[in-house]
Amino acid sequence: MFRNTKAFSSFSVDDVAQAKDFYGRTLGLDVVDTPEGGLELRLAGGASIFVYPSEDYTAPEHTVLNFVVDDIDAAIDGLAERGVTMEQYDWPEIETDARGIFRGADGPRAIAWFKDPAGHVLSVLQER
Repeated sequence: MFRNTKAFSSFSVDDVAQAKDFYGRTLGLDVVDTPEGGLELRLAGGASIFVYPSEDYTAPEHTVLNFVVDDIDAAIDGLAERGVTMEQYDWPEIETDARGIFRGADGPRAIAWFKDPAGHVLSVLQER
């Protein structure tokens, strides 16, 4: 039914200006202001994400956006240079190393998580 239909994801933030700075300057994405007072994050391959303001915003606990990279260590180094800190997890199913990287037997070769200013969990991952 929707196989040939354009689709996009969206999420809310508590501060659009902070989101614009983080996604544009820190992560280097193309960010465009929208007529609704939000942002369009333009991703590789033509995908986009609509980011909109919310007065009663609460950050979700799950990952909302994943960036696939060729070299996770280089990506984490680049994020660190821009002031981004990786999350640390010590859960039964996920335990990150000192750099914040989880290297599991299943799924991606390696994955690390970080947060945007609104508290959204984002990841950088290296596929197998």
